[in-house]
Amino acid sequence: MIQFILNNQIIKTSEKSGVTLLDFIREQQQLKGTKIGCREGDCGACTVLVGELNNNNIAYQSITSCISPLGNANGKHIVTVEGINLPKELNTVQKAMTDNYATQCGFCTPGFVVSMTGYALEQNKTNTCNDAISGNICRCTGYKSIEKAGLEIEQKLEQKDDNHQIAWLIKEGFIPNYFETIPEKLTQLQPKVFEKTGVKVANGTDLYVRHADKMAEEEVHLLADQNALKGISFSEGICTLGANTTVTEIAENKRLQTLFPKLKQFLKLVSSEQIRNMGTIGGNFVNASPIGDMSIFFLALNSTLTIQKEDGLERQIPFQEFHKNYKKYDLQEGEILKNISFKVPQANDSFNFEKVSKRTHLDIASVNAAGRITVENNTITNAHFSVGGVAAIPKYLYKTNTFLTGKIIDSATVKEAETVLQSEISPISDVRGTSEYKRLLAKQLFFAHFIELFPSQVELNKLIA
Repeated sequence: MIQFILNNQIIKTSEKSGVTLLDFIREQQQLKGTKIGCREGDCGACTVLVGELNNNNIAYQSITSCISPLGNANGKHIVTVEGINLPKELNTVQKAMTDNYATQCGFCTPGFVVSMTGYALEQNKTNTCNDAISGNICRCTGYKSIEKAGLEIEQKLEQKDDNHQIAWLIKEGFIPNYFETIPEKLTQLQPKVFEKTGVKVANGTDLYVRHADKMAEEEVHLLADQNALKGISFSEGICTLGANTTVTEIAENKRLQTLFPKLKQFLKLVSSEQIRNMGTIGGNFVNASPIGDMSIFFLALNSTLTIQKEDGLERQIPFQEFHKNYKKYDLQEGEILKNISFKVPQANDSFNFEKVSKRTHLDIASVNAAGRITVENNTITNAHFSVGGVAAIPKYLYKTNTFLTGKIIDSATVKEAETVLQSEISPISDVRGTSEYKRLLAKQLFFAHFIELFPSQVELNKLIA
């Protein structure tokens, strides 16, 4: 039996674990404030908060409930807009929205309010309130009014007592009193241990976009809470990330931020706050999209995959050998991705990630690209470039990388390498652009890596001459 807390109510249900959390909230619990919008995780109308207990403290994150399996709520605190209402007055976020005239038809408003409340509940935040609502779309209100509401919330939160944050948020009217009782209530739950049968699902950010109805009727093998698939560790110059590591966990890791100074800037191009909180790197790899952002990112790091069999035996393969053909990859029956690892960048290593899409944020790439390059005495000693949207799989550029190795780094070398690049890609025309357009983007993004990383050696005017 699935057990969790929904707002201030303990839920025990025998509903199938593959049903979407959104449908359970609206149809089984009749909480209609969580709206049905796109059912693809794009609009944020269905946003809820998920709180997970850790050392008697609860960490809350926003997610889109329309593509989240109910089973992943097991043992957690789920908060809908009804769960942050105060008994007799608007809460602080709701009041900021009304005071700034930030709502019209009201359909999207609950999602905005929940995301902003999630922002208030974050500990040691480095984002802004407007970052927190990056996955919320409003069709009729001027966004400036919503932005003003967010700035007002940020100003109020400057006084927050992080040592007693729940008590402070209750006192300041952000959340109701019952939040203080949730840690104890969660310890009393006896959540179900799921059977390891059916379609394997981590957090469902791709699978549930395409097959939510089908998943609701079938057995699902939920992977999200398997501790062996979690965590980011460093040992002997190797960084290892569990397959269930989310994009948010990567972005917030202090060591990775040091190794990749523009990490948060890169990952802000990957979907939205809610999806980054849910989407796992293992799920992105197995989705096998030719434009998977995290696939392109980790291909350029020359990563290694660890694959685990049902009997516990493991095998390792280079990541560039994992994808075989469109939506085909090297996983046998009963196998799962366990982790991904790469060598920690050294002083003479440089890394860059680029992405072009129709919208800057919250969009699928037309073409994306990444590169890790090692330079010693102005000579390229190692090169690992990848590009998405130009082949049936996320493309590791074998020929281009081989050509670059041992070459002097200058504009002429980069121009020659780009010619090699064009010989090993085969983009097709589709809704994200023509074949010619994608070739042009691949060229521009390849040049962008060198202009960004080596501006004194590679000059734009020489590249386009």
